[in-house]
Amino acid sequence: MTRLRCAILDDYLNLSLKVADWSKVEDRVDITVFSQPFASPEAAVSALKDFEVILAMRERTPFPRAMFDALPKLKLLITSGMRNNSIDLAAAKDKQIVVCGTHWPRDPTAALTMGMILELTRNIGRENARMHAGEYLQKHVGIEIDGKTLGVLGLGKLGAKVSAMAKVFGMNVIAWSPNLTKERCQEVGVGYATKEELFSTADIITIHMVLSDRSRGLVGAADLARMKPTSFLVNSARGPIVDELALLETLKARKIAGAAVDVFSVEPLPVDHPFRKLDNLVLTPHLGYVTQETFIAHYNQMVEGIDGWFKSEPVRRLA
Repeated sequence: MTRLRCAILDDYLNLSLKVADWSKVEDRVDITVFSQPFASPEAAVSALKDFEVILAMRERTPFPRAMFDALPKLKLLITSGMRNNSIDLAAAKDKQIVVCGTHWPRDPTAALTMGMILELTRNIGRENARMHAGEYLQKHVGIEIDGKTLGVLGLGKLGAKVSAMAKVFGMNVIAWSPNLTKERCQEVGVGYATKEELFSTADIITIHMVLSDRSRGLVGAADLARMKPTSFLVNSARGPIVDELALLETLKARKIAGAAVDVFSVEPLPVDHPFRKLDNLVLTPHLGYVTQETFIAHYNQMVEGIDGWFKSEPVRRLA
């Protein structure tokens, strides 16, 4: 049997070969790990043109039609997760490229969201950095979230999980999304609000929606302008859901108390991005899904996916 070439993409932490049992397929594939993001689509094509199998981590490397057109040897693409909007599934089907996914063991983004809320209100990371820097006295006064109102954009599985966590902390929770019903709010045990009510009354707003044509730019300048000067915005969903320029201007003018952002329109966030200069913005490098348990699950399922494809029995097929 001719051995095929397999590329593992965007393994920034060099975990892929450590957390999965690749011996199940290494008799049939030669594995190459790419631990850095590609500088451009052209760079990605140049690096990947000789690979038959590609394993993608989330949306870190997009696969539009032009990418598939430029990779004539590609036969199998496996992405972490069962939804990846950066992959043109119709183009893959046209090219007879099999696309498969992996299941999430659970979603750790909810816990990260609560951590971001606590950082905004209790300044744990900021004070930790000051302590390590030798600062003698504390600088920040915390804000209690018990009794505060959390506004949740998107009340799907993740939004409901965050809502449950917030209620344990004593928060009042209200929710909105374009298709949200009062019945769904009653099912989750949160209050229903219009978009205008949510932005004008919530003390903290957190976003938990899938990126789509409808949700892109959903949070704009007018929405941010409705927020109270004491309120915070948290985005651990997808960067383009929020108008980043509007958020930048809102934070620079200190029209709201602050924000915490884990996701960006361009990732990794450029080193010269103006977000990095704001002291009222908590930044994390898309940590929502970055846990040991998540990577163990995804990479082992990718091994299973390769093995299944070789047996003409692709698992968790998307296209």
